[in-house]
Amino acid sequence: MSRVINPDSAGKQRTKLSKTIVLALRQLARQSETGAETRDLAAFIAVALEAIFQGIDASVAAWEKRGYWVKADKFRMEWAWTGPVAEKMRAAIAADDWASLAMLSAQVGQKLSKIQVADNHRLGKPWAGAYERMKGT
Repeated sequence: MSRVINPDSAGKQRTKLSKTIVLALRQLARQSETGAETRDLAAFIAVALEAIFQGIDASVAAWEKRGYWVKADKFRMEWAWTGPVAEKMRAAIAADDWASLAMLSAQVGQKLSKIQVADNHRLGKPWAGAYERMKGT
């Protein structure tokens, strides 16, 4: 029997989410006033960071299985910031604290500064309606 390969692994999902977060940050930086799209962008960034945080254990499971503890711990430390920042962003969105949100967005931008997104990407606008979906959860 052959191996079963998961085409939608946690690593691929993390890469896609990271690229869409970078796109959302670029779009958020262009916003001049707080409207529906601004709320959607901020909510999408918070939800995407939570999804990345939840996928950390799945990513390091194979390394831990083989005894690569240092590599697994290094990876966890590299991405551990996503959970707390997502919580702070959710709280800032709920309180309409756009100054804190701007600071958090800058922090996320610094962490993801090495990620490049091509001009002709096919990611679309995944943040559309993210604020309403976030309020529902």
